Amino acid sequence: MSYDFHVGQKVVCIDDKFKHVSIDQLIRKGTIYTIRWVGEYTHYVDGTFIGVKLEEIHRGNDDGPEGYGAADMPYRASRFRPLVKDKIASLRKLLAPTPDAPVEPKVKVKKTEKV
Repeated sequence: MSYDFHVGQKVVCIDDKFKHVSIDQLIRKGTIYTIRWVGEYTHYVDGTFIGVKLEEIHRGNDDGPEGYGAADMPYRASRFRPLVKDKIASLRKLLAPTPDAPVEPKVKVKKTEKV
């Protein structure tokens, strides 16, 4: 999955479920947030992932009974999607050719006539 997130961008939460975690993680599905940080993050239990920190939420130190000692740990970027104002333009972007995509040569087909 590709992430085109940047600081200041509005995103909407699409996944607020955390398996095996009983402490409220503060994000809510369908809620709009603003990104204040985006980058690669390595967590000793969850591994390395692209994460985002949100303007609206400062998680503080994760030192509770289920905590891992991380300070203001980011959320996985996969829990969010960019807020799209112009949905048609975003769909057109999907159809636009990318520089890395190979261009297929056009082949002319000769028509044959039956006599």
